[in-house]
Amino acid sequence: MERRDKINYYLDLAEMVSQRSTCLRKRYGAVIVKNDEVISTGYNGAPRGRANCTDLGRCIREEMKIPRGERYELCRSVHAEQNAVISASRGELLGSSMYMVGVEASDGSYVANSSSCPMCKRVLINAGIKDIFVRDTKNEYRHILIEDWIANDDSLSGTFGY
Repeated sequence: MERRDKINYYLDLAEMVSQRSTCLRKRYGAVIVKNDEVISTGYNGAPRGRANCTDLGRCIREEMKIPRGERYELCRSVHAEQNAVISASRGELLGSSMYMVGVEASDGSYVANSSSCPMCKRVLINAGIKDIFVRDTKNEYRHILIEDWIANDDSLSGTFGY
């Protein structure tokens, strides 16, 4: 039996975490790793104590036909990246790596060209995370250096979505 490579192993963990998501559109899971140790995990869902979209049976952004990457202030969920960061200390986060998987709730396929939203990018930059691995297929992923988000500040472009 062939051993799973380490990056896909952590992405597999993130995919498992995504199964806890309560979003009706997209299920995201994130795992933060430092020195080959899992520091924290997070998935997208309503803040603690509030009703989840899966419980309500509705998504306001879906009802308003808001495109992906826009108007996140209307979303009930805390994003997977944010929940993972919230669950760790800054000292643990400095120089760590994040592994993220997005799955379409409608059909279970991987979210095409998945990326962190502008709000999450700012959180990850300030948390001191060095890079992020994003799953594209069961075995393929993208490696993104957070320093590239700093150098190529997309918040200045005025464009929406991704």
